[in-house]
Amino acid sequence: MHRCSIVICLILCLTLAVNAQQKPASESSASTPKAVTITTTALPSEETVNAFMHATFGYEPEMSWKIDSIRPSKAQGLAEVTVILSSPQGRQQSVFYVTPDGKHAILGEVIPFGTRPFEATHKVLEQRAKGPSRGPANAAVTIVEFSDLQCPHCKAAQPIIEKLLADVPNSRLVFQNFPLPAHDWAMKGAAYADCIGRANPEAFWKFIARVYDAQADILATSADEKFTAFADQAGVKGSEIAVCAAKDETIGRVQGSVALGQSMEVTGTPTLFINGRRIADLGQLPYEILKKLVEFAAKGEM
Repeated sequence: MHRCSIVICLILCLTLAVNAQQKPASESSASTPKAVTITTTALPSEETVNAFMHATFGYEPEMSWKIDSIRPSKAQGLAEVTVILSSPQGRQQSVFYVTPDGKHAILGEVIPFGTRPFEATHKVLEQRAKGPSRGPANAAVTIVEFSDLQCPHCKAAQPIIEKLLADVPNSRLVFQNFPLPAHDWAMKGAAYADCIGRANPEAFWKFIARVYDAQADILATSADEKFTAFADQAGVKGSEIAVCAAKDETIGRVQGSVALGQSMEVTGTPTLFINGRRIADLGQLPYEILKKLVEFAAKGEM
């Protein structure tokens, strides 16, 4: 994959068989749609989810899991279950949906629908995505990037994003921290980035570029020393940034950015939102298609 995540979902795809039977549509000459009955979503218990996971992955002794959440889905009637899968290769968040009868699980993506399917997400991000930004304040397109400074795929995405901003100048980029728990210095890097962004937005972009360049040489044990030096090189006082990065309020802001991403169903990095449209497979998307998406959004047609 071209994101900081593990291809465990493939296994889940093979084991979560969807056997729902389809009933024939009733014949009717009336054109008036039937009223939708709103019902309370039935949630599976943790015991049931754990039993299901054991039946699915119990054959693999090196595989373990932790239930992250069981909650009603945005799609009415479905329960959304999030689990953290762990293996020797790392950790992976996986989401599946349970049907109201509790007999079927659906693996896939619940996407918005309607004449303006991405507008609601776009509005939420306009209100809540307050990270450092570049580009015209009144740009026709806002690209929100959820990124992890320790993620090699985020590093690889930066030249693509730079080219996109150059090719479509009427666009604005907003950076949101999304450090992944599997990365041992990502949270600390995000805290330094947060403090620098608040102190000097121009220095922020220099700082993250320096971190990406040196990514392979940074260790959790030397991260503070490296980040302090990078802050100095970016044009801010590294010692002051280090103090800021260690504060609880800074960690709280980073966690708030992560929570925002999770509410937008971000599960890996990098994830982009183009006027609310989520792009989660940037590494597999041809650049010309990405550019067309941005240009299409600029026309206000999404």
